[in-house]
This record gives sequence, C-alpha cells and structure tokens, in this order.
Amino acid sequence: MKTYYVYILKCKDGTYYTGMTNNLERRLNEHNSGLNKECYTFNRRPVELVFHESFMDVNQAIFFEKKIKKWSKAKKEAIINGNWNELKTLSECQNNSHSKNFNQDNE
Repeated sequence: MKTYYVYILKCKDGTYYTGMTNNLERRLNEHNSGLNKECYTFNRRPVELVFHESFMDVNQAIFFEKKIKKWSKAKKEAIINGNWNELKTLSECQNNSHSKNFNQDNE
C-alpha cells in the first residue's frame, strides 16, 4: 500500500506552497531543481520543507491538501509550528457581527 504525503514548502520570498506526493524526497528535489518553469515555486527557490503529514488513503490526502490550500498564512504557520489547538481560534469568525462577538454597541 502506498503512502501519500501532504506537504508545505516555505519559499525564499516567505510564501508557502502546499502540495501532495507519494515520494516526498523526489518531489522536494523537483521543486528545488526547477524542472517546471510554470510551477509556483520556480521563481521562489530555494524552497524548504516545513511540514508534512502522511496518509494511507489517497482521497484523504487530496482532501487535506485542498483544505490547507484555502487556509490563511497564520493557519499554515500554526500547523507548521505544531500548534494544532490554535487552529480552532484562527478558524473562528472575528467579525463584530458574528453572534459570539456581537454586543449592544453594534446595534
């Protein structure tokens, strides 16, 4: 059975790239060698692997990759730093009109 990896790379410009592969070492080398001029990381090399999670089910890996790609930089940095509990706080709506934050001053 194959293992699939969802990974986050930190690019030299400070941005993050999220991807999925079944060979983490090979894929990191591909990003750093610049094989694909159309790839997001091509002009942002070198890149550094800062996070990876393994999956035995390709569908779970695809789901997790798509989820992370939509996350803010702060949420990505929370999992990079192993602060999984911080994700809950970062996921909460901070809008003043949200019922949790609503007070009489908003009326």
